[in-house]
This record gives sequence, C-alpha cells and structure tokens, in this order.
Amino acid sequence: MNRNTKISKELRSVEALIKRDFSKENTISGLYKYIFKSNGKKIRAKLCLTTSSRTKNKEKIKLASVIELLHTATLIHDDVVDESPTRRGIRSVNNVWTNAHGVLIGDYIYSKAFIYLVDIGNKKILKELASTTNDIAQGELVQLDAINNVNITLNKLKKISYFKTGRLFEAAAKTGAIIANENKAFNYNVSECAKNLGILFQIIDDLLDYSDSKKIGKPVFQDIKEGKVTYPFFYSYKNANTREKKRLKDLLGVSRDLKSKDLELIKSLEGIKKTKQLAEKYHIKAIEYAKKIKNLDIRKEMIELADTALNRDK
Repeated sequence: MNRNTKISKELRSVEALIKRDFSKENTISGLYKYIFKSNGKKIRAKLCLTTSSRTKNKEKIKLASVIELLHTATLIHDDVVDESPTRRGIRSVNNVWTNAHGVLIGDYIYSKAFIYLVDIGNKKILKELASTTNDIAQGELVQLDAINNVNITLNKLKKISYFKTGRLFEAAAKTGAIIANENKAFNYNVSECAKNLGILFQIIDDLLDYSDSKKIGKPVFQDIKEGKVTYPFFYSYKNANTREKKRLKDLLGVSRDLKSKDLELIKSLEGIKKTKQLAEKYHIKAIEYAKKIKNLDIRKEMIELADTALNRDK
C-alpha cells in the first residue's frame, strides 16, 4: 500500500470515528450529524497522519480525530461570532438553528476532543493541544482589534494569522511527531513547516474573501462587511492617498454588496498583489523547512500540502 492510499484509508477511519461516537440525544445528534455530513478536506488531520506515518500506533487515528474536532469547534464558534450564514457552501449551524446552539455544540465538540485526548494518555500531546486551544481563543480575541482599525500593524495581522490558523497546523504536525516518537530535528522541521503552511492558508483565505468566484463555498467580501481589516485592505490602505483612504474607510462595516469599482480600488492600490506576495513568502518558508525533513515521502507530502495551500481557489 503506497503512502497516499494509506493516509486516505486512515482519513476514512478518522471520519468513521468522529461520526460514530456522539450523544444519542435528539437535539445533539441532529446538530452533530448536520455538522459532519460533509467530509471536507481534513488538511490538519492529514498533517497529523503524515507526520505520524512511520508509527503503527493505532492511537494516531484518535489523535487525528482530535485535531479535526478542535478545528470544527473553532469553525462553529467563528460562524457565531461572525454571524456567517454559510459554511463550506451549506447553511451554518447558527443559521439553521440559533447562535446558542452554535456555541453549545461547539463546546460539546471541544469536550469530545479532550475526552479522546485523555484516552490517548500522552501528557506531551495533552499539553500541546491545551496550549493550542488557548492560543486559538487568544487569536479570536486579538482579531477584535482588527475591527474598523485602519491603524493595525502588519505584525498584528501576522500574529492573528498564526494564532487563528497557523497554531493548529503546527500542533497537528507536532503531536503527530510526538505520538510517533520522532527525534527533535524531525519534530522541529515538521512543526515549523506546518506553522508557515497554516499562516499561508490564512493569508489565502483572506485573499479569497476578495474574490468574486462562486467556488469558495462561503459569502465573499464578508470580512470587509464585518469591518475586519485583513491583508488586502491593509496593503490598499497603506498605499492610498487621503481621498482613497476615506473611500476605503467608508467600505468597512457596510451592509451593501461591494461593487466592482470598490474591488478595482483595492486592486489598483496593490492590496491583492501585495497579499499574494506575502503568501508566496510563507510558501517559501514552508518549503525550506520541508526540505530539511530527511524522510523523502514525508518531505514530498509536506511540499504538496504547501503547494496546494498556495494555489487553492476555495
């Protein structure tokens, strides 16, 4: 069995475990089945399985499930905070039910993840993922500083990207290496590769929000409607003159749909171009660390994941 076939099979085991083990209470089971009826790409779980691929420890399936559960819980809570109507092309939990349902089922999924972690019983992994969930929460709180804040710094935006997205990518790779009992050099290189991969993923996510493509599976221009300053807006505002700055500020938090002339302004001020250049920098960083991984199969897989993150259109 080749590596890709093996990981695909393991991802199906992750899906099966997640979908099998939930409360039979009607309200909970209805919510849970709705959330997990779409399998998704499971990039974070795949990272964990990739970095743990040299071990036969069956607990790695449970660990990859933990990663996926933590990610799913954060998405549900994000949708509540953002009042997002859709997720992955379907109506969000808070749209179908209520914000209260979204918060509580998110908490339920978080707690399910930590039950699995206790079952695994590895103190290093528990410590890493407890720290990760704390950092993700910090990222969401820090992101509130980006609401209508045209003076936010690039370093603060990078910090938000790391905490919100890069941190769980990093933890997925690191805990996979821990459960496989890999050496320090391997652990460091896969963790750094995954961290930069995660930040790259978030940068592209911010970029896709300024896309008029219907492929992405969620509302476009949502960030700017919510008043969030992300990379495209940041770079545009930085390059704008006084009149253009006023036009851009007036776009933050608007309820109307953005017009083509609004997007053209952001493009003309190099908001899109500069964001793409930043994404390419993180792609290069991810590849640099991937190339330090001695195992050729794992190295190849990490490089492919980085390439996919850079070139994705949804």
